Amino acid sequence: MPRLPLLLLLLLWGMGSHSFPAATSETQEQDVETVQKYLENYYNLKSDAKQVERQRNSDPVVEKLKQMQKFFGLKVTGKPDAETLNVMKQPRCGVPDMAQFVLTQGNPQWEDTHLSYRIENYTPDLSRAAVDHAIEKAFQLWSSISPLTFTKVSEGQADIMISFVRGDHHDNSPFDGPGGNLAHAFQPGPHIGGDVHFDEDERWTNNFRDYNLYRVAAHELGHSLGLAHSTDIGALMYPNYIFSGDVQLSQDDISGIQAIYGPSQNPTQPTGPQTPQVCDSKLTFDAITTIRGEVMFFKDRFYMRTNPFYPEAELNFISVFWPHLPNGLQAAYEVADRDEVRFFKGNKYWAVKGQDVLYGYPKYIYRSFGFPRTVKNIDAAVSDEDTGKTYFFVANKCWRYDEYKQSMDAGYPKMIAEDFPGIGNKVDAVFQKDGFFYFFRGTRQYKFDTKTKRILTLQKANSWFNCRKN
Repeated sequence: MPRLPLLLLLLLWGMGSHSFPAATSETQEQDVETVQKYLENYYNLKSDAKQVERQRNSDPVVEKLKQMQKFFGLKVTGKPDAETLNVMKQPRCGVPDMAQFVLTQGNPQWEDTHLSYRIENYTPDLSRAAVDHAIEKAFQLWSSISPLTFTKVSEGQADIMISFVRGDHHDNSPFDGPGGNLAHAFQPGPHIGGDVHFDEDERWTNNFRDYNLYRVAAHELGHSLGLAHSTDIGALMYPNYIFSGDVQLSQDDISGIQAIYGPSQNPTQPTGPQTPQVCDSKLTFDAITTIRGEVMFFKDRFYMRTNPFYPEAELNFISVFWPHLPNGLQAAYEVADRDEVRFFKGNKYWAVKGQDVLYGYPKYIYRSFGFPRTVKNIDAAVSDEDTGKTYFFVANKCWRYDEYKQSMDAGYPKMIAEDFPGIGNKVDAVFQKDGFFYFFRGTRQYKFDTKTKRILTLQKANSWFNCRKN
């Protein structure tokens, strides 16, 4: 396929973000090739030998870059900046985001809700039983929230044919070797419609390593049933590969499949988790902590933080930073002089340094901190850098722990209202910044002066984010 002139693409590259580190000309050419191929494969960039207009704002590459940046919630610049390149280099589904990857006009769907599938061949990376189990679970995920049912057949033509192939496998969508394009599927229709192809050049697993077959299969089957990609990062149908340890359908996925095939036949309609919206005025947090000068907010499976590359706050899975941490963290605090962050869930806690969970964790809060067995979980925690005292909030009480002596201070627990008047009788999250404590309760945030024991300001919980309306 003819490509846009390399000189033109290098010129566009030169207009990119000043924050991108200096690169060699070889690296620059590789990244130009990445941009070119990515936009052709996933955003329907038509490459031909025509002279491209000089006006950069009307250039097709710029417009396609803007489409891609908008889809992923990046800052829309039309320039191949560092964050855009980072997203482009992530492994993902081979189905385009903007071009229609369909065999029939309109929005194809299966007329029959009782469908058959066949696994044509098996990857040597896993046992046949493990492949069968992963594929069966992926189908069950979709049948559990819709009227669809699936039957495995061992021979002949099935509605959905599943195979492991590599390179050019004669469907006009060749694979690209390890990484990049992991798999693709065709929307409902005759012949190749509904079929799923996995790239055999990948290493398929049933755990965190490389690419989890169950996770990828569940996504691809969404396409086989008629769903396109979602811009919701919490949705299974989000195009990039993210494995957070569990595979589940979000409310976005459930709403999508039920819009095509109707509600589930279960007496109680299933629901899925909703992805937090950082500018939702009703947003609350599970935990908040500082990490090397940054403030990170935690909610369900996600973290949020301000980032210059994003128009709003950056939102991503906790597992992107810490794949071995659980979801639904309940408290967190930083011990700055040890470059250590501690995360709490239930009666256990994890200590991390950078992106590494330290050896020997999780540990129980009882032996480490001296909590009585009546304490089942920590609601919030914060460490005062000036005094080395860490405050733990449990229901309507607070405990104070001395990081230097590694023991609880005498006279605790106390009522929260005694040490922090005006905050109320429960704390959802708290962190320290610039000498002040910031308490979060529901949708409210209290800036608290620990020296005068006074509340200085009262704001919305999500006021740290770049929201125009709160």
